[in-house]
Amino acid sequence: MVIKKINNIKHNRKAQMKIQQMAFLLMAVFILFVMIGIVVISVKTANLKKTATVLNEQEALTLLSKLANSPEFSCGNSYGNQKSDCIDFDKIMALKKNIKNYKELWGVSNIEIRKLPNKNIICTDANYPGCDTLKIINDSVSGYSAANFVSVCYKESVSGSVMNKCDFGEIIVSYEVVQ
Repeated sequence: MVIKKINNIKHNRKAQMKIQQMAFLLMAVFILFVMIGIVVISVKTANLKKTATVLNEQEALTLLSKLANSPEFSCGNSYGNQKSDCIDFDKIMALKKNIKNYKELWGVSNIEIRKLPNKNIICTDANYPGCDTLKIINDSVSGYSAANFVSVCYKESVSGSVMNKCDFGEIIVSYEVVQ
């Protein structure tokens, strides 16, 4: 009888040992899957940030062509015939005074129009049209910028008569970098 009890105790210890081994094995497998999940989530998050940046870049490029041909910016028929990618500098100077209404509509950090070649003379009411850089929205952020070449047209008084003048220029749009 004593031998039977000893055998039962040995058998119970073996069973307990196997249960413990199975528990440790299950914990190890669980930890392995958790670690794999963490790696997958971190890779997906990194790709999501890259995708957001690419989408912002594409949006900036699309917005450039939309802005140049939008009613707020375009020349329309003001300078003879209908022109595409033509920006009315006179209209933009007037728009700049009321830019608060448009800032959220466009959703960008910076919009700048430059005549080329650029001497970096910032446009104000006092020096217009003798300037070459017009900052419509000027929030200082670091981000992605896109530029497109356009015609910059304005009316200029020469010897008492008003003349249409068009220069080569560029429109620059900037977005804040997604963190």
